[in-house]
Order: sequence, then structure tokens, then C-alpha cells
Amino acid sequence: MEPITWNDFEKIDMRIGTILEVHDFPEARNPSFRLIIDFGALGIKKTSAQITQLYTKEQLPGKQVVAVVNFPPKQIANFMSECLVLGAVGENKEVTLLQPGLPVPNGLRIA
Repeated sequence: MEPITWNDFEKIDMRIGTILEVHDFPEARNPSFRLIIDFGALGIKKTSAQITQLYTKEQLPGKQVVAVVNFPPKQIANFMSECLVLGAVGENKEVTLLQPGLPVPNGLRIA
């Protein structure tokens, strides 16, 4: 990957949010869920996430996650994604969500 500058990194707005709702997303090209996430003062945002290999819909509500919140909205199938949930991608493309080690207020900035 091409190196980035500190200024490049500072442009990325990563925040903590809590997953409120999880819905199936059968229209997605790859197995995915649609997520509704609370980012505190930043509001509620929607996204899709390819996290079906390691998580069930029932496990996700209430989990805090790290997401990039300053991407422009992106059309994914028939759904408009408003943020990008971050995760570690394993050898079999399974995604492990990035989460804070302790509960923190929604909307906290990652630095």
C-alpha cells in the first residue's frame, strides 16, 4: 500500500457507535447485514456490513463498533450506506469487528 501522510490520516473521521438494529440484506452481492448505528451527537447512520460469517443478527444489537463516518453516502444494491464499519479481515474473508475494550459514549472520536 502507498504510504499516507499524517494530514491524510487526520482527514479520516472514525467514531464509536452502538448497533441499534440489524436486518438481513438479501439484495447485497455478498452476504451482508444492514445495520442502524447510534453515533451519539452525530446521529443515527445506516450501513451494510459483510459480517455474517462470524456474527448473527441476534448477537449484534448493543455492540459498540468503530466506523468511518465522513465518507459520502454510497449506494449498495437498493440501500444507501452512510458509514463504514471497520473490522479485521481473516484468511477466509471473515470480518472481526473492531470494538473498544470498554464501553464508551457513542460518538467518541478515534485518534
